[in-house]
Amino acid sequence: MALAKDPAAEIQELTQRINYLNYQYYQNSISEVTDYEFDKMLERLQQLEQAYPELRQPSSPTLRVGGTVTKSFKTVHHKYPMLSLSNTYSEEDLREFDKRVRKVVGDEVEYVCEQKFDGVAISLTYENGYFVQGATRGDGTRGDDITANVRTIHDVPLQVHGSGFPDQFEVRGEVFLPLQVFENLNAEREESGEQLLANPRNAASGTLKQQDSAIVASRKLGCFSYGFMSSPNPFDTHSESLQAIQKWGFKVSDTWRKCTSIDKVLEYINEWETKRQELPIATDGVVVKVNSYALQEELGYTAKSPRWAIAYKYPAMSAMSRLLDIQYQIGRTGAVTPVALMEPVLLAGTVVKRASVHNANEIQRLDLRLGDTVFVEKGGEIIPKITGVDLSKRLADSQPIVYPTHCPACRTPLVRAEGEANFYCPNEEGCAPQIQAKLEHFISRKAMNIDELGPKTIEQLYKANLVHNAADLYDLKFEHLVNLDRMGEKSANNILQSLEKSKQTPFDRVLFALGIRYVGSTVAKKLAEYFPDIEALRSAIYEELIAVNEIGDRIAQSLLQYFARPEHLEIIKRLKVAGLKFKSENTAPEMESDTLAGKTFVISGVFESVSRDELQRIIISHGGKVVSSISGKLSYLVAGDKMGPSKLEKATKLGISILSEDEFLKMVGA
Repeated sequence: MALAKDPAAEIQELTQRINYLNYQYYQNSISEVTDYEFDKMLERLQQLEQAYPELRQPSSPTLRVGGTVTKSFKTVHHKYPMLSLSNTYSEEDLREFDKRVRKVVGDEVEYVCEQKFDGVAISLTYENGYFVQGATRGDGTRGDDITANVRTIHDVPLQVHGSGFPDQFEVRGEVFLPLQVFENLNAEREESGEQLLANPRNAASGTLKQQDSAIVASRKLGCFSYGFMSSPNPFDTHSESLQAIQKWGFKVSDTWRKCTSIDKVLEYINEWETKRQELPIATDGVVVKVNSYALQEELGYTAKSPRWAIAYKYPAMSAMSRLLDIQYQIGRTGAVTPVALMEPVLLAGTVVKRASVHNANEIQRLDLRLGDTVFVEKGGEIIPKITGVDLSKRLADSQPIVYPTHCPACRTPLVRAEGEANFYCPNEEGCAPQIQAKLEHFISRKAMNIDELGPKTIEQLYKANLVHNAADLYDLKFEHLVNLDRMGEKSANNILQSLEKSKQTPFDRVLFALGIRYVGSTVAKKLAEYFPDIEALRSAIYEELIAVNEIGDRIAQSLLQYFARPEHLEIIKRLKVAGLKFKSENTAPEMESDTLAGKTFVISGVFESVSRDELQRIIISHGGKVVSSISGKLSYLVAGDKMGPSKLEKATKLGISILSEDEFLKMVGA
């Protein structure tokens, strides 16, 4: 790293510049520099902060990246209670609410209408313009301190812009997972054979409670701010506070509106019933608030909710249709997923012909039968799902749907592992839909990114008996391709060039491309960071696998099963011969000292103040070496919480020195 003449000044300048660029990008959708220029600035700031940690500013954009690991979340008491709102589903209830308000405060009352976003409510506390605490709603009086995770959300300013804000204040907001991010996340989970997330709200809630803030950062959460609290309050109305916090750098949805009467409120509600489908976040209603803070104070609260606000909930978007058939799809992991085929019906502005049924248990629970008139809903879920049956319209001779016992494609008997809802086809080597799905996964953008190949070409190649697995792709020759239907010389050459280019794909993406069950792109990256090459990963035992951050029992067992099969090892061998990268190219961290020269370490468990990745970086930067297994030659075991008991037992038996987190950090002076 180039030395800084004045590190404090450079850190301050970079912090301000990057924060400004982030503000322009996330609040105003303006990119003033290229991605490369931005990344180089951020990289320089990270280097300086590592060299001079005492100079890092509380608003540093590097806090957005995450990396803090939290074993447990502290409980915090809300200065201002986070009360829930009373709900209504009818116009009559809204008019009754308006009557109650006017009875107390008179007829001169103004309302603010806001979209009721389907996310997770949080409290954001600021002191002297800096973000100091983020907390969940909890029970309304106490919540969890999730500050490290909230810092990774770009819509939450780490430092307030402008002036005129109180020394201490609180902003309320709704954290959400954008619909596109949710769909991408579910696609990745489907690719790795994991259970799909039910809806964006549950996904956002689960993300906020992750122990590793780097995972939170990768999920790209958003946050709309909708409330302001301080004592005293410098604003007269709620609408003034919304305009002010937006100027200070908070993301405020532009869907709110002032309404001078309850009739105007109802106009807003009717307008947004269908218009809300255009938003990038799920909504389930409208929040109506009295605009004047003085009138809010006069109206007061019940034990559970404010008397000056109410939530109007839209009815679930539902329709009725006739069930024509159940189609069974076989994925690349062999999972057999039932999909309902229905008569076309208009639902939430789109024509729906297919709906999710999830699994055999759901078919049995609903007692679905062909010809049934079914209720289809599209609420918080993205994919329409069948929620019930109109039994009054059931055909007299209808029969329960019998879930297949054999694979619909290859007739192999299906299996279901204990504790799992899905049935699987175990015929990995001979089931055509599985084979083609595996190949499509291998060439996909997040994997090998072989853009000249697509599902249609993969199907052609498979039917022509040219490819059955990923290694076969690299045996393709010009004469194989040029004779295929709709394939000219140019297309054939483009495919071969694309295959050649894919050999530069880094190890973590090659690992993801192999299609090991439960190994999504994030897990593959973690494994590639921990194990230097495919041989180290292949030879790792169970205890070594679960010692890797984010790797649990299910993933470890899947890896062991995958590498136990000779046909998988043969494919990897052929891919290595073809020139694919099965070795990590992570650059070693900059050397800080030789304090740990000649010493070897095993890291295991969860740590309080540093992540496992950071521990590994510290060891290497001080001359030490991180290994994955315990032997008599090991110098130290760095033991965190929840480490594998067999590792601890083996280290104790061999007389290995066991260091706590604090003992290790003292050893290196960190």
